[in-house]
Amino acid sequence: MPSSSRIARLRELFKEETSAILQRQMKDPRIGFVSVTDVELSADLRHAKIFVSVLGDDEAKHRTMAGLASAQGFIRTELARRIRLRHVPAVLFRMDDSIERGARVERLLRQVAPKGPETA
Repeated sequence: MPSSSRIARLRELFKEETSAILQRQMKDPRIGFVSVTDVELSADLRHAKIFVSVLGDDEAKHRTMAGLASAQGFIRTELARRIRLRHVPAVLFRMDDSIERGARVERLLRQVAPKGPETA
């Protein structure tokens, strides 16, 4: 089993390389503005869940996720060329809406915050 520090380094490397591939090499018009937010690697390094945040409405998100699903093989091949491992993990993309949730919570907090100076 790989050590936890090795898995942490590999997670960061997969995150950086996947971001670079999505920004520079993807030509699919369905894929919009995508940010890789996190990568989870299984302990045996056979599976990689890549969490992405997509800018746009629900239809744009759906199109982008469909484009990413169809490009999984290409992205795995590119990762294999860039990262030297005996077995390159199978890639699976998941939507990460934590950035949107955080923005919504912040907006709600601003709405309930007092507008004037504190009088307590």
